Amino acid sequence: MSASPPKRICQVIKLKPEAEDEYIAIHKTVWPEVLAALERAHVIDYSIHYYKPLQLLIANFKYTGNDFESDMNKIAEDEDTKRWWKVTDGMQESFEEGATGSGKEIPWWTNIPEVFRFEGNN
Repeated sequence: MSASPPKRICQVIKLKPEAEDEYIAIHKTVWPEVLAALERAHVIDYSIHYYKPLQLLIANFKYTGNDFESDMNKIAEDEDTKRWWKVTDGMQESFEEGATGSGKEIPWWTNIPEVFRFEGNN
């Protein structure tokens, strides 16, 4: 029996223009504890891109675990991640009505559906 392919996730949020330099700077040295929480939750190949003309942050990652909701809850319960989000959430504007921050009932980042995929012959 072969393992299922990773679940691919794409999310978007708006970056406040006045926070651009700080947001980019802190992501050059993401806290190791935050990265460890992602790894424990089976998140791999995580990247965030910035599209400046629309002030969009676009996140992509792969999930390799078996219980996505449970693993995302583990990230949200991690104390270091909560502290990281206190820093980064203030730099962002959610597109989700009623969202108040990461790790809450209403998602902070907006999930974007995949409309095309080409994997090639790697």
